Amino acid sequence: MYRILVADAIKPEGLGPLLEATHIELIQKTVGEAEKQLDQIDAILVRSATKVTEELMERMPQLKIIARAGVGVDNIDIPAATKRGIVVVNAPDGNTISTCEHTFAMMSSLVRHIPQAFTSLKAGEWKRSSFTGIELRGKTLGIVGFGRIGGELAKRAKAFGMEVVVFDPFLTTDRAKKMAVTALPLAELLPKADIITVHTPLTNETRGLINKENLKTCKKGVYFLNCARGGIIDEDDLYEAIIEGQVAGAALDVFVEEPPHGHKLLELDQVIATPHLGASTKEAQLNVAVQVAQEVLTYLNGNPVSNSINLPAISKEVFDKVQPFYQLVQHIGMIASQLIKEGIQEISVTYAGESLDFDTSILTKSLLSGFFKTRIDLPVNEVNALLVAKERGITIGEKIAADTLGYANLISLKVKSEKRELTISGTYIENYGSRIVSLNGFKIDFEPEGNMLYIQHTDKPGVIGNVGKVLGDQGVNIATMQVGRKQAGGDAIMVLTFDKSLDPETKKMVEKIAGITLVENMSLF
Repeated sequence: MYRILVADAIKPEGLGPLLEATHIELIQKTVGEAEKQLDQIDAILVRSATKVTEELMERMPQLKIIARAGVGVDNIDIPAATKRGIVVVNAPDGNTISTCEHTFAMMSSLVRHIPQAFTSLKAGEWKRSSFTGIELRGKTLGIVGFGRIGGELAKRAKAFGMEVVVFDPFLTTDRAKKMAVTALPLAELLPKADIITVHTPLTNETRGLINKENLKTCKKGVYFLNCARGGIIDEDDLYEAIIEGQVAGAALDVFVEEPPHGHKLLELDQVIATPHLGASTKEAQLNVAVQVAQEVLTYLNGNPVSNSINLPAISKEVFDKVQPFYQLVQHIGMIASQLIKEGIQEISVTYAGESLDFDTSILTKSLLSGFFKTRIDLPVNEVNALLVAKERGITIGEKIAADTLGYANLISLKVKSEKRELTISGTYIENYGSRIVSLNGFKIDFEPEGNMLYIQHTDKPGVIGNVGKVLGDQGVNIATMQVGRKQAGGDAIMVLTFDKSLDPETKKMVEKIAGITLVENMSLF
């Protein structure tokens, strides 16, 4: 008999899988009310109200799994759970349809001025001519970020007779063809679309993705929607674009700060907004509850779960062997992902060296979790990394080799896209740490850490000096700089590390230096 604490309000229909199980005892109480029973609890189900802290876990010694009926897990101490071998699960796709439908409702309301017309009518006015809108049929919808929600939105837009163009650097040609959408670079999507909606995760790369500079390239009179994450569209720049008439209107369900008390965007008649209602449907709330209830039951029955967001406990013997390479492979994956920003077809990992004489699949999954970390709006770890790859049609390969190229151990990654191939190799040296020793065929030696800048350039006098001068003039402190080349006067690379990430303007200055062909920011945070 397993005892499960349902600490937040979840309706019985959402607990169906657990209520039907004869070996499950459900305790529907708050943590405070169940204080005397905490040491007997095997699983806990929460929404957002209950905070599952390390201190609470200490009072629940039998706890095996924490289930969050929703997407966000900010109220759960993930590291503390992982340290204790407690699995944490959530429901990452339970609100896909609700968010999609809310976006479409916002889009229709925006272009037909429905909220404004209703407010006017309630005030006793009858100003039909003041609220002339536009039809969706025949318009071009630009979707920025083409995951589950973007895909569902495209289906509905096409049913309304809209043309759909999408920007997603990780979208493959095959998926775009299957979904009957046109994949474009962001710079080409913005001037083409009549209505633009964003559906990306909020990362360092997507924060301010739509900003003052590229808003100027849009069609005059374009409409914008954000039902994803506050901050993807720069709110100050959007405000100015609406005031100037470049943007006809915006529909916002999310803000950088919530609630957005006194926000200047809410003062504009061209803006409609809702209080973060994307997942607020009865069906979505039911779906996420049923999904995590089934996950808990599956796990307690001794079977693997599909939506765990942390690493289940492993034996101490294996852990001791894995630990030196664990962070190295994650960093290899993160670096590769940031240097090949396009749809991926194949990822292959090769392990060499006697110190890697264990089941390396856990390292491969860790590498993949690093690779996908900034690519999708879902928590990815060793538990679900292979599933994420499979869903995206990516072939995963793992090999064991004998040649370590002189190192005690060597982990090599090859990533193939539709257009090119990237390779990166790293090693772990005891008492010295992780090192990247090869990148795109160039021999190099640097520690993967913090904020980095990758530069491809021609090997000629003055290039390195000019980079240093530009950065110095901008007050950027270079922590380390490593260079590599294949032959004198040919192609070369340099990797620099900084105390803080390089701002976009300084990056552009570096890109303009003669002899430089590529500049990419890399972050391992």
